[in-house]
Amino acid sequence: MTTTIVAMTDEHAAAVLEIYRLGIATGNATFETEPPSWDRFAAARLPELRFVALDAGGTVIGWVACSAVSDRWVYAGVVEHSVYVHPDAGGRGAGRALLGTLITATEAAGIWTIQSGVFPENAASLALHAACGFRTVGTRERVGRHHGVWRDVVLIERRSSAIT
Repeated sequence: MTTTIVAMTDEHAAAVLEIYRLGIATGNATFETEPPSWDRFAAARLPELRFVALDAGGTVIGWVACSAVSDRWVYAGVVEHSVYVHPDAGGRGAGRALLGTLITATEAAGIWTIQSGVFPENAASLALHAACGFRTVGTRERVGRHHGVWRDVVLIERRSSAIT
């Protein structure tokens, strides 16, 4: 399958939010219970670090985006990311392509750490991230309630060897 990665724009809004909704519906992707409005989604993510994966027909099949972890200067090189792939496109390399593009873009932007929190039940996401050079930092136990149930979150990160 041919996958093309391009910058995420407003024209991708409906597809991105639908893929996010489908991820939320699994119960193992995020603490969120519904996707935000596009304006809220876009405002919370760094415009230069948002990408979509397109299949050969130009349909959005996945996305990756980053948010700053802090406005303090010492954390200027640290971002938190999310990556989602449409369930019908899983296992075809879109997630790996998205993370590869994100890694290249973050390093070009001077980002030294990409981090995320993943539910331990999300084995596919943990395996994808490990394959792309992320390591497990640890597990935050019972960090938040999700549908009334306490959930753990595995903290993962990728440190750039290109940024010193």
